[in-house]
Amino acid sequence: MAKKEKEVPKEAIVNLFGKDYKESELNDEQKVMINHVADLDRKINSSEFNLTQLRFGKQAFLDALKVSLDKDEEEKEK
Repeated sequence: MAKKEKEVPKEAIVNLFGKDYKESELNDEQKVMINHVADLDRKINSSEFNLTQLRFGKQAFLDALKVSLDKDEEEKEK
């Protein structure tokens, strides 16, 4: 039976400000800052998604309110 060769994981490359850096080239403080930036990007994207939902929901309620008010006006005119 042939032995399976272990694959050596490739080192992570991070592109910062248009330049590639190997993870091993970064110090611990720089790695922490990169993690913070990545986490903040996720939070910003999540917040933008939530804001889109909130705006859509608000508009749906405004549309329903307008329909209700218009219906009341029509009934009063009869």
